[in-house]
Parts: sequence; C-alpha cells; structure tokens
Amino acid sequence: MSENKTQPTDASVDDFINQVESPSKKEDAFILKKMMEEITGEKAVMWGPSIIGFGSYHYKYDSGREGDFLTVGFSPRKSAISLYIIGCMHQDFDFPIEKLGKVKTGASCIYINKLSSINQDALRELIAKGYQYMKSKYPSS
Repeated sequence: MSENKTQPTDASVDDFINQVESPSKKEDAFILKKMMEEITGEKAVMWGPSIIGFGSYHYKYDSGREGDFLTVGFSPRKSAISLYIIGCMHQDFDFPIEKLGKVKTGASCIYINKLSSINQDALRELIAKGYQYMKSKYPSS
C-alpha cells in the first residue's frame, strides 16, 4: 500500500503563513493558528506544502490501508480558507454547520472567505468538538 501524500514536515508554519499573498488571509491564518493551538493544546505542524495541522490520528480501513492524518487543521488557499475538521465529516457527528454562517462544504473540508464573515464562537465550538471526536474515535493516537 502506498503512503498518504500529505505527511507532516519540519517546515516552518510561520514562514508559510508569511508567504500568503493576501494580507487579510495572512492575518486570518495567524488567528486560526493561535485559536487551534489554544483549543487543541497541540503545536501547529506543516502537513505537506500547504496544510497546517494540529494533532494526528492513526487510521486503518477494512481494506488494510492505514496511515496517519492531522486531527484538525486549515490551509489559507487563494480562493478560500479550507478548514479540515475531520470529525465533522462523520455520519454520527452532531453539529449544525449552518451555525458558522456563510460557509461552503466539500467532501472533507469547510471553506470560508474570511473569519470576520462567520460566527467565531461557533467555529471554536466546532474545532473543539471535532478534535475531541477524533481523539475518542482513535484513542491510540
């Protein structure tokens, strides 16, 4: 089986954020970094060239494929900030995403244009709940 393409690296998170072209996305990225560190108690780590992750978990599918992935994280992309709150994508996770406000969702992430356009208290709640959900679902991580 092949490994995940997205792996933790030793690259500097702050250097990556400082390279973000949009001043507002750069500011939001530093706010999200601090917020996620406070909520999770985990240090920010670069996963691949463009994702900032907090914590990790080990998974193993029935197919035999297994690996490690970030517990929660984000990426300040040009089009939107991608939030990777993996737990909220599970069927039995109970959190109304509409509490956040103006967001879009994909298969494995939530997209926001800027932090000021969403309910940050709800975001904090979602991050905490998603992090705890994954820690309880994958306790050996």
